[in-house]
Amino acid sequence: MDRSQPNFFVYLLECRDKSLYCGYTNDLEARVRLHNEGKAAKYTKPRRPVRLAYFEIKESKSQAMKREAEIKKMLRGQKLALIASARAAKQ
Repeated sequence: MDRSQPNFFVYLLECRDKSLYCGYTNDLEARVRLHNEGKAAKYTKPRRPVRLAYFEIKESKSQAMKREAEIKKMLRGQKLALIASARAAKQ
């Protein structure tokens, strides 16, 4: 990827209550920190702490937003399968 262009990330967080939250950002580390500080989303604020469960790197904001919309339409089981497949690929 061209490092002069910012990367965008689509991510899934697992909340304290085991619910999943999907979003996108151009600074993944900072965004997860903001979620845990209660400054990122109304949904995650009362469900802290959250942990990063999954992410994908996209080359543009529009690609990230499109993928976020796709993931949000998935059933919980499909999101969990996505997380599991990423974990398996790391091993």
